[in-house]
Amino acid sequence: MASSLVDWDLAGRTARRLSRPGPATTRADAAAVVRELQECAATAVAHVEGLTGLAPAAGAPTPVTAVVDRPGWVEANTAGMAALLDPLTDALQERSASAPGALARAVGGRVTGVQAGAVLSFVSTKVLGQYEVFGSGGRLLLVAPNIVEAEQKLGVDPHDFRLWVCLHEVTHQLQFTAFPWLHTYLEKQVQEFVRASDLDPAVLRERLRDVVRSLSDAVRGAPVEGNAPGGLMALVADPAQQAVLDRVTAVMSLVEGHAEFVMDGVGPDVVPSVRTLRRRFGQRRKGVGPVDRVLRRLLGLEQKMQQYADGRHFVAGVVDRVGMAGFNTVWTSPGTLPRKEELTDPQRWVDRVLTPY
Repeated sequence: MASSLVDWDLAGRTARRLSRPGPATTRADAAAVVRELQECAATAVAHVEGLTGLAPAAGAPTPVTAVVDRPGWVEANTAGMAALLDPLTDALQERSASAPGALARAVGGRVTGVQAGAVLSFVSTKVLGQYEVFGSGGRLLLVAPNIVEAEQKLGVDPHDFRLWVCLHEVTHQLQFTAFPWLHTYLEKQVQEFVRASDLDPAVLRERLRDVVRSLSDAVRGAPVEGNAPGGLMALVADPAQQAVLDRVTAVMSLVEGHAEFVMDGVGPDVVPSVRTLRRRFGQRRKGVGPVDRVLRRLLGLEQKMQQYADGRHFVAGVVDRVGMAGFNTVWTSPGTLPRKEELTDPQRWVDRVLTPY
């Protein structure tokens, strides 16, 4: 929307223009990759359900798997981000006495649209797969050029790697189809985030520009200052908002850690080279060079890596103590989700949630 804080149409066009093409391939080879990814996603379902003991809720929509290229991923995510963030920024503007007029919002929206597009173009070359939670929702996206590029750089068995990636993403699909309240819970956290905010839109825009400015410095090779924004989470300073983000961090760490646990837990009978994949993929996540690592930190991707680690530690710790059936109590309600401090101390969650029973 042109009057939004971010012009998402422009962001999408910018991201598609800036995004690098994937590895060179023939039309026939590309079609073969698409077919195999679809097959791997279908195969992964039974393995994930068998290991977790979960199944989609009655009446849950039939899962849809879409194999996309980088522009396809950008299109899906501009729609999802608009659905998630536009209500937030609109509410801020309505509540702010100093909110800019339509013309000022349109100009500002174009500026931040270009900035958001630059961020999306970078991420579009990294992400392997994604379950859409917001926006149109319900689709499992597999980014074919990124998966092929990653398996080539890692020097791993393509079939094993594709199935391994699908195990991770199908786990996310199962989480949200087995427990539809998770989607509602996350939406409510966004609404509470808005209610807790007294941030002026102009201040929010300036903080976003500070983050993007730091990204530009990183690309040029400038050193990161000690007080440079630490990713998009640097946009948030209000304690009440931080409390909401702590809850969101806890649930996202749970779902990411659960997926990590599952993709490794199926074992070599399903993915023969799973240990090699884990070792080499762990190195990939650290970034391939200094600029890449700085960009990941400033974009908050390093925080996401910590979510993987903390979440996996939590899931493994709880399963070791009470088994998979006991762990699945975590999906009962918002009250049984782990708190942020419990991620690194699974026994605290066991004592709080399971001991009373």
